[in-house]
Amino acid sequence: MRLIVGLGNPGRKYQGTRHNVGFVVIDALARRHGIHVRARRSKALVGEGAVAGEQVILAKPLTFMNLSGEAVGGLVRRYRLAASDLVVVCDDVNLPLGRLRVRAKGSAGGHKGLKSVIRALGTEEFARVRIGIGSPAGDMVDYVLSRFKRVEAPEARRMVTRGTDAVEAILTCGIEHAMNEFNAPTEQG
Repeated sequence: MRLIVGLGNPGRKYQGTRHNVGFVVIDALARRHGIHVRARRSKALVGEGAVAGEQVILAKPLTFMNLSGEAVGGLVRRYRLAASDLVVVCDDVNLPLGRLRVRAKGSAGGHKGLKSVIRALGTEEFARVRIGIGSPAGDMVDYVLSRFKRVEAPEARRMVTRGTDAVEAILTCGIEHAMNEFNAPTEQG
């Protein structure tokens, strides 16, 4: 069984913001595979089902971004999973809008949600799909909590589709294949 967690902030106020792209990918996976992410477990909304033939738990933490590790750590313990069974999907301001970076492990790279997950698990040894939301011209907090501009909407939709495809590739072909396929720049970015 694999645990796929999208990082974001709960609540209507944060829907559609750049910081919540992880939630949007989880929602897209759920739609594609008929999984209902509604049950409340370990400080997260979860749904169980199959993605690409692999049994998965899709999860969206109900903690705020900076406390994501509370939910992720609780889910890992509840389902008796190893960190290697985890895939985290999150935004990345260090990547241009639409670029993906799939990694088998690594540091938080300044992302407070990933930092919380690493702290809770005591390891950096879990896969992640980082989705580029572009860099702010001004205040970082205001930027990540803003919505995509109308001109950015087509690329935002493409990146969610590619993020969803990347998670499926990790499950079906493995992390190395997904890194080779999705880490290269796209035609748009």
